[in-house]
Amino acid sequence: MSTESVGGESRPRIEVTEDAASQALALLKDEGLDVEEAGLRLFVQQGGCAGLSYGMRFDTAPEEDDTVYEHHDLRVFVDPASLKYIEGSVLDYETGLQGAGFNVENPNVVSECGCGESFRT
Repeated sequence: MSTESVGGESRPRIEVTEDAASQALALLKDEGLDVEEAGLRLFVQQGGCAGLSYGMRFDTAPEEDDTVYEHHDLRVFVDPASLKYIEGSVLDYETGLQGAGFNVENPNVVSECGCGESFRT
């Protein structure tokens, strides 16, 4: 497992807004998970009309090869294959007329599908 600050080595950053961290931590607690050990797994998977889509789930601990980010007391786990697609991204939580939910602002995206559910880098 690597972290963003191991040995001063520069790591691609994943940022998490305070709103996103607060919402994720509340959901972690609702699931009965230990917020000191567990975290939000952010990943990229094949799918959608543009080719790739984001996935999120809670994990009790990071995998050995994960990069672990910590923002506002939330731990975010990212596997090496996903990291290359989402480095530099910001995870936010947005509310609006269409509802509320997590949103990934990814600077690597070159196109998105019309519904905004999938992307291409």
